[in-house]
Amino acid sequence: MELLNLVKQHAPITGEQLAEMLGLSRPTLRSDLSLLVMLGLLDAKPKVGYFPGNGYGFGNASLQQFKRMKVREMIGIPVNVTDTLSIHDAVVTLYLENAETLLVVNEANRFLGIVTPKDLLKVTLGNAAAGTIPVSMVMTRYPNIVTAESEDSVTDAIHKMISHQVDCLPVLEPGGGKEPELTGWVTKSGILRLISDLFAGAE
Repeated sequence: MELLNLVKQHAPITGEQLAEMLGLSRPTLRSDLSLLVMLGLLDAKPKVGYFPGNGYGFGNASLQQFKRMKVREMIGIPVNVTDTLSIHDAVVTLYLENAETLLVVNEANRFLGIVTPKDLLKVTLGNAAAGTIPVSMVMTRYPNIVTAESEDSVTDAIHKMISHQVDCLPVLEPGGGKEPELTGWVTKSGILRLISDLFAGAE
């Protein structure tokens, strides 16, 4: 992964320096760096920076358990909206559900795409009439989306999230038609909760 490679090449390196090299903001990288530190893939020292870890952030037994885990063991219930929902209602849903991403489905629960606050903001800024536009007009459409399947490993899901800089992965089951069935999602917050539980169990 590019982030790990940069740390190996330039350690010790600060979060600000990493963000600048990747062309990202420091807050954007924060959750990725926290996750890598918790996994033991990176280590960090205050006022020094990040450097390669030993891969044993929560004990060897817990690490091996984590490596064996499948996405189906930690799948979450996504925040879904239909493709006909208005942008105004999508914004309301984001705030009410405290979500960073909305998954868009049709009436048969077939996955169509995703909508993020950034997608909505681009359309609504300076456009008073934008609220009535359906989310289907602004969503990122499948298959141009990074996804997971229930039998994927959790570590593979983490690699996908970090390398593609996304906060969640829709979990899909391939269907016979054009759109696969949405069965759930994997989120960074869900992975952090899982790691926290493993930490607690290893103490």
